[in-house]
Amino acid sequence: MILKSINYWSFPGGLEGTLDVFEAMALAKQYGFQAIELAISESGSLNLDSDQAFCERIVSEAGRLGIQLGSVASGTYWGRNLADPTAEGRAAAKEDLEKMIRITSWLGAKTLLTIPGAVDVFFLPDRPAISYDVVLKNAHAGLASVLPLASECGVRLGIENVWNKFLLSPTEMASFIDGFDSTWIGAYVDVGNMLPYGHPEQWIRILRHRVVGIHFKDFRRSVGTADGFLDLLEGDVDWPEVMKTIGEINYHGPIAAEMIPGYKHYPLVRIANTSNAMDAILGL
Repeated sequence: MILKSINYWSFPGGLEGTLDVFEAMALAKQYGFQAIELAISESGSLNLDSDQAFCERIVSEAGRLGIQLGSVASGTYWGRNLADPTAEGRAAAKEDLEKMIRITSWLGAKTLLTIPGAVDVFFLPDRPAISYDVVLKNAHAGLASVLPLASECGVRLGIENVWNKFLLSPTEMASFIDGFDSTWIGAYVDVGNMLPYGHPEQWIRILRHRVVGIHFKDFRRSVGTADGFLDLLEGDVDWPEVMKTIGEINYHGPIAAEMIPGYKHYPLVRIANTSNAMDAILGL
């Protein structure tokens, strides 16, 4: 069963990490979502130091509300990740990822969105570019080192296609994932992120059984920058074809709308619009 989900960052205060996680779950339920994708930050409501007892409180409240914790995301990867050029950075990123795997497990979620490295980061222009081959080598080594813990915790690492100039085609993503020979690593397909350089239905069809998570966004190719992200149904995503390929691969799991940034005024209207659009897309 596909779960209609929404990412924590979509709500006012979510991207800043100031939104209380319990309030976020209540809002998701209020606006008609079946699940929520919580996000781990360095110092927000749900953070790297959150313990099992706190996570159990979240699980209990989710059960009371009748909303599922479908997946977990994090923005900490942009500050440091497994492909960091320094040994110290890679060690810190591995420690972060191990904490996030445990938190995801404590929340009862099955998939942790994972960004293993970046050649460059478009919104951090002062960050030096890292050679692609270095990112590839370090990302592979780092992920391999945490897969035993992922297996122990029952958490799948979902490698997302983001604007990091890394793993830019579905065949490359498939080859990268297959190189681990593990069921605990897969692809987290963001259908809007690839619009500047690809077609989401092709990615879904090629990645097939490797798909462990899906993000819904929309994007207008003629804009071509981050300003091209729009409300669902307003951009160039071929939604009927996307849903057709999701059915073809027998994907059963959460599909999380990730709507950032929010409206400048009355931001919860965007949540309502997103919920209505997802009902149409998913046929609910």
